[in-house]
Formats: sequence, C-alpha cells, structure tokens
Amino acid sequence: MTITIEENVKAKIRNIKDFPKSGIIFRDITTAIKDKETLPVIIDYLCEQFKNEKIDYIAGIESRGFIFGMPMAYKMGCGFVPVRKPNKLPAETISQEYELEYGTDKIEIHKDAFGAGDNVLIIDDLLATGGTAEAASNLVKKTGANLVGMGFLIELEALNGRKKLNNCGKIISMLKY
Repeated sequence: MTITIEENVKAKIRNIKDFPKSGIIFRDITTAIKDKETLPVIIDYLCEQFKNEKIDYIAGIESRGFIFGMPMAYKMGCGFVPVRKPNKLPAETISQEYELEYGTDKIEIHKDAFGAGDNVLIIDDLLATGGTAEAASNLVKKTGANLVGMGFLIELEALNGRKKLNNCGKIISMLKY
C-alpha cells in the first residue's frame, strides 16, 4: 500500500491531547515544519493547488500564515502581505472584527496593501471555525481586490469553518481532521 503525500505530512504532525484545554486535540505543526523534507512538500502542495490562478499577492494570516505564505509568494513570483493583529503595522490600516467563543478579536492590513483589481490568495495554517479566515476575506474585499482563494494546511471539518467562506474563490486544505 502506497502512502500518499497527505498521509506522510499528517504523520509528521504531533497530536497533543487536552491542549490548550481538556477535550481538545491540538495539531502541532512544528514537528512537520522543522523537518527539512516535509516543509517543502507542504509549500509545493499549496502552490500546486493554485498554479493556474493569476495571483498578485499572498496574504498570510498572523502568525502561522506567514510560515507558508512567504515561501509560496517567493515560489509563485508574487508579493506577500501580512495580515496582523491590531497595532502591529506602522502605516494607516483597515481592520476587521470577528467573533471568538467569548468576545471578539480584530485583524488588520495596511490600507494600501492591495489595489482595486489585484488578485489575492489568503494562506493560513488552520481552518477551524472560519472566523479569522472570513475576517481576512472581508479585508481583501474592502480594498477592492479580488479574492482568488484560500489555502490551509489543516482543516478541522467538524467545526464547519468552510461554511463562513462564501464568495471566497477556490478553498483548499491539505489535511482534513
């Protein structure tokens, strides 16, 4: 029986029970990205999924979206834009609030991050409830840019995050739990 690329990457991810709280299984990607053979497999896989799309910018969501988004931008020959937590960017920003289990949070981009008509791909490590990804998609759309799609290393399907991502272009996740 042949092991797929996805199964090989999944085998490199450490599962930590009861973190950060009881009943949660935390998917620790640090064991996969520290592996010199696995990291390029992840980057190549994500790039391959969007190779036929015209992409001007990759927007990486803080902080693990930076890990995958920056090398993807280099490989795909486009720019990289960080999507940050509040008060981390030095120039004028636009922000988007999103709901958490208890309360709200916010993410920001520079106001001049994208121009009208630019094609943007959003990258992050994890699609869980979809709140952060939805907020990032709203930020891209506020600038007048086109959201080409979204890519994730992991998707936690039971949390139904994909349902929040309407009109977000092509959505892929390498690994599904």
